[in-house]
Amino acid sequence: MLTRRLFCVGMLLILAGVTPALAQSIVVASTTSTQDSGLFDYILPLFEKETGIDVKVVAQGTGQALDTGRRGDADVVFVHAKAQEEKFIQEGFGVKRSDVMYNDFVLIGPKSDPAGVSGMTDIAAALVSIKAKEAAFVSRGDRSGTHSTELTLWKEAGVDIEAAKGPWYKDIGQGMGAALNTASAMNAYVLSDRGTWLSFRNRGDLAISVEGDKRLFNQYGVMLVNPEKHPDVKAELGQIFIDWLIGPEGQTAIGEYEIDGQQLFFPNASGQRI
Repeated sequence: MLTRRLFCVGMLLILAGVTPALAQSIVVASTTSTQDSGLFDYILPLFEKETGIDVKVVAQGTGQALDTGRRGDADVVFVHAKAQEEKFIQEGFGVKRSDVMYNDFVLIGPKSDPAGVSGMTDIAAALVSIKAKEAAFVSRGDRSGTHSTELTLWKEAGVDIEAAKGPWYKDIGQGMGAALNTASAMNAYVLSDRGTWLSFRNRGDLAISVEGDKRLFNQYGVMLVNPEKHPDVKAELGQIFIDWLIGPEGQTAIGEYEIDGQQLFFPNASGQRI
């Protein structure tokens, strides 16, 4: 009897022009920073109310999110490692990449500042000082966009981090929230996207140590997983989400998201930076 009633309700919804929720859902593979910052909690209800499409987010490091897309286990990929994203497109796993928004990375560290880097604007010099003093440093180590940026910054600082690793360098293989929690517990330095840092409440003795270096720019992009590679991809629904995200409604919603009066992400689908 219950099954028959559910069937009847479904048919009534279809006749009324409302598609059942199960048919109107997509999977978005994204980063822990978009999740941990609270951005999705803010913008997705707006999108779902407007379109009736339910968005299920799989929050991972960027490398893992791209692998999820390669397997066809997501309809859309929304991440922040442009070189990896472009490779994803070149390999034929994505249809097109679009800029969505940006913020920046910041080096977080203990207020006691054992490496003497607080207030610096040269991230490479700060990392050299952290290595020289073997001050505690937490790395995400999870193939995320943040981890990729961290490794690039060590390289630009002239530090072979694989060779330089020691007890001072803790590689946790987890997301941004976990990395910040570990840094708080250890009074360690850690590279974070500004959005997650602003939303992070368990700060302990941590504060921003280094910011403002142009090398800390953090761009996010979105891509539809190629339905020619994976026929089960919900291409039409996924494209609706992408169009909303880079369109006026989504860009406005992203720009309006704030914590304690501070804007976390800056929309730039038009290619402009504020």
